[in-house]
Amino acid sequence: MATTTATSLPAPFTDLEPWVADWARPTRQERYDMRLSKTFDELAAFYDAIAPRAEQAIEYLNALDLDDLPDDATRLLQLLYSMILVSYAVNVFHQPRIPDSGAAFFDTTAEPAVSTGIGR
Repeated sequence: MATTTATSLPAPFTDLEPWVADWARPTRQERYDMRLSKTFDELAAFYDAIAPRAEQAIEYLNALDLDDLPDDATRLLQLLYSMILVSYAVNVFHQPRIPDSGAAFFDTTAEPAVSTGIGR
């Protein structure tokens, strides 16, 4: 009898599974906090793993109903959101924090609007 390994991402993206625990976060603030908790090398490793798969992931997600994503696809979308947030640190700032920002920080009070189908 064959054994199966449970994954939390869609089948074409199981190679990204090691990144789910840290980076599949539901809010921007959680993703930003994670970015600040990582070293530049950790951010670069995450970015380098996700970025080459981003276009394929977007195509996969575009074929689904955004208002009714299954849990595995939601986690994939969250990885993409994290990749975007990390891209600034990796490609522009070359460090986790925004340069010359001192102790300044910001809190996100609202997430981008994504229709949930509620109230239709």
